[in-house]
Amino acid sequence: MRTVFAFPTSSLAVTTELLDRMMPGRNGQWTDGNLFVSLADEQEGYLFSDWEPDDIRRIESVLGYRPTWAVQADVSGRVDGTPEIRDFLGRVLEDGGVAVDDYSDHCWTLQEIESGFTIEGLGFFDFRGHYERHYQP
Repeated sequence: MRTVFAFPTSSLAVTTELLDRMMPGRNGQWTDGNLFVSLADEQEGYLFSDWEPDDIRRIESVLGYRPTWAVQADVSGRVDGTPEIRDFLGRVLEDGGVAVDDYSDHCWTLQEIESGFTIEGLGFFDFRGHYERHYQP
């Protein structure tokens, strides 16, 4: 699985209603078979439990506050997942916020994701470029 965290600026209630409309789910978990979505909550200890302090500071700096919850989207390894995660974030981040992926230290805005913006040669959710950079001889 490859993981993306989204930190929408919309409220938790609005985001939960959106997720309920977007895909089937129950008990705070949703899936369409390619994306497995849940809410990570800092109060329950799940949100930043294994994050590096610099990564948390980066998110705080970009958003201007420390988020207390996030949308976690795990992408099945059975599919490329790029179109699915981009479409998903297009809806979840429509009102603002940022997303982080497994492949860069950047907090990605929806505009950057949709425009194909790159940081040090890597775009958002660029698992192929990351693999080539780190694992190809």
